[in-house]
Order: sequence, then structure tokens, then C-alpha cells
Amino acid sequence: MKFLIKTLIVILLIIAGYFAFVYFVTYSEGVRAGELVKFSKKGVLFKTWEGEISQGVSEAQIFKFSVEDGETQVIEDLNKYQGRLVKLSYFERYKTLFWLGDTHYFVTKVELNTTENQ
Repeated sequence: MKFLIKTLIVILLIIAGYFAFVYFVTYSEGVRAGELVKFSKKGVLFKTWEGEISQGVSEAQIFKFSVEDGETQVIEDLNKYQGRLVKLSYFERYKTLFWLGDTHYFVTKVELNTTENQ
């Protein structure tokens, strides 16, 4: 019986460690700029904020991103800047967690892009 309890505790610690790693450890950070072409809340059971910016003329230059629910200022700004040129600060996770978003990229800051030469 003790062996079973110890094994169960070890398995739970491994699972908790995996989810903590996926949630807290970032793979990369950066800034992307482009025209905000889509931003919406979607999903059936878990509603997540998803968006896209166009970084050029071809569909290969579409940057897809997610926004966590707690980022209320980011959500507000993205809704306000629909169709405009924006700069997005983001971080990338190793894996996606379905209740947080569809992509590995999570936006943390939005700025209106005011540069003339794009």
C-alpha cells in the first residue's frame, strides 16, 4: 500500500512539474509588426482570444497569436486597433495549453505602429 501511495505521489509531481514547465518557461520572446487583420474570442468549452497580423502580401507571412484572459489591456487595445498597423510584444511557449490558446505565441503588449516606412 505504501508503494502505491509513493508511486501516485511521484506521478502527480511529474505531471505538476510538466505543466509548470510548459506554463512558466518561455522558448522565445520578441516583437512582430504588421496589420491586425483578425482578433476574436473563440472556442466551445474554453473560450480563448485568438488573432492574426499580416506581415506581407502572401499568406505565409501571417503571424497567428493568442492572448491570455488576464491581459485585459491587451485585449482592449487589439479590439480598438483592428485593421491598423501594430507592434506586438510576445513570448513563445514550448507547448500550447488548450485552455489558454490555440498557438504557442502569447501577446503581452500592443503598440500602434507609427513608423512611415513599412
